[in-house]
Amino acid sequence: MSYTLSMGELAPDFSLKATNEKNYSLNDFKEAKGLVIFFTCNHCPYVIGSNENTRELADEFKNQNIAFLAINSNSPNTYPEDSYDHMKTIMEKHHYPWVYLHDKDQITALKYGALKTPHFFLFNEKRELIYTGRAVDHPRDASLAKKHELKDAVVSLIQNKPIKLAITNPIGCNIKWEGKPPHWMPPEACDLV
Repeated sequence: MSYTLSMGELAPDFSLKATNEKNYSLNDFKEAKGLVIFFTCNHCPYVIGSNENTRELADEFKNQNIAFLAINSNSPNTYPEDSYDHMKTIMEKHHYPWVYLHDKDQITALKYGALKTPHFFLFNEKRELIYTGRAVDHPRDASLAKKHELKDAVVSLIQNKPIKLAITNPIGCNIKWEGKPPHWMPPEACDLV
């Protein structure tokens, strides 16, 4: 197995606390035709620059039974802005249309092989991975994006068509690992393409 989930692999389960103080697992999203799980945080300029694009996607596809789920795995000891309390503040301020989970022990980031913030994983109804990578080709300012790979993948899923480009490299900041320097990545982590 590679560091990051491979095409067709099942979504690893989790039990994580959301900003609404509730715990969630995969089972809480079992009715969704498609599930977008993305690793994100509070401080990353690539996240901040693309959150509104992600909001538009979540809003566009919610009536077609596509659920969006955000996970923050960053250590607040590296960036205090990535703390659980700040996650709650962000959601209270912006009212994003997704559940925002805290991966405090970073186990979920390791299970998925999350590389960057943001890093998107799209799963079908069987929770098999059918797309991984970026949402757009210019996340720091999504208004400049020319490619919208995640949207293309979701549309293909809804239309029951093959996904033309199933793997892209996520663009953003690396996950901030507890006890490691800010730019450290696991040695087995690598670009997807």
